[in-house]
Amino acid sequence: MNTLTTRASSINRALDQIGDKWCLLIIQEVFWGINTFSEMLATTGASRGVLSDRLQWLQKVDCLTKAPGRKGGKRMIYRLTPKSIELYDSALMALEWERRFFPTLELESVTLLHRTCGHVFTPQMRCGKCNESISIYDVSYKPGPGAARDEREKKVRRRSSLSVQDVPSKRSVYRNLINIVGDRWTANVIALSFHGFNRFEQFHEELPVATNILTDRLKFLVEHGIFQQVLYKERPPRYEYRLTEKGEATYPWFLSILQWGDKWCDPTGAGKPMRLIHKRCGHTLHGQVKCSECEKVLNAQEVQFDIGDPRAA
Repeated sequence: MNTLTTRASSINRALDQIGDKWCLLIIQEVFWGINTFSEMLATTGASRGVLSDRLQWLQKVDCLTKAPGRKGGKRMIYRLTPKSIELYDSALMALEWERRFFPTLELESVTLLHRTCGHVFTPQMRCGKCNESISIYDVSYKPGPGAARDEREKKVRRRSSLSVQDVPSKRSVYRNLINIVGDRWTANVIALSFHGFNRFEQFHEELPVATNILTDRLKFLVEHGIFQQVLYKERPPRYEYRLTEKGEATYPWFLSILQWGDKWCDPTGAGKPMRLIHKRCGHTLHGQVKCSECEKVLNAQEVQFDIGDPRAA
């Protein structure tokens, strides 16, 4: 097996399992109840071969199960597992990011109703200890009990060339974020930037991938407004890649993915590779996605998620 070694990271581990554009699109559709092969083929825009490959992969990593449909017919359906249901926090954070930076009539027609309090709400990432909101600059990092090195498979999947606008599904409510993070190297680079990495050689030291791949991903992130390229040396020209407001705002999504990886993607059982400290209260950080109206923790069973007619928005 062709492998590489990187610093142990729950984000990397999570992304190696579900951080692929097609995997993210499939999980999003199953959240909506689209659960047959033919339905997913029509809504994701994937080819039969790609869809079959990703469905098999998601079953392998215990994010989907396959079973006969109702009445014991031949048609098979795919269901979320307890593991993938807990990606709900990341889905809410993705939707909030999408609404902020890519407002559309379709997104304006989406309503989230918290059945517990009866109000339409905005999901908010808050500290589980002090209940304050969390931003990228509120967090410091220390090695955790599982700090080590990970051996990771060099996957041959390329970044999909499918335009986010060509995804047929009308329920793909955070397609622009999927387009940005739906490639593990691109997402890995963003995650490293949260720790102060901002130069090509720093990224390359942490991610021993081919220089042309890293160059491509950095260019992509600049073009999509996640990084700003800033000249710091004229001869020869050298650049830093600094997070923009749009890039900084991806942090709650990455935090939710990190916490999911801590729980579900620890192959060693040694514990969290990294301990996060919330600077505002000084406690170990556990982010919780809460209702903006009643400030209670949200879960999928208590949220009514509706897409109205965008023409009426």
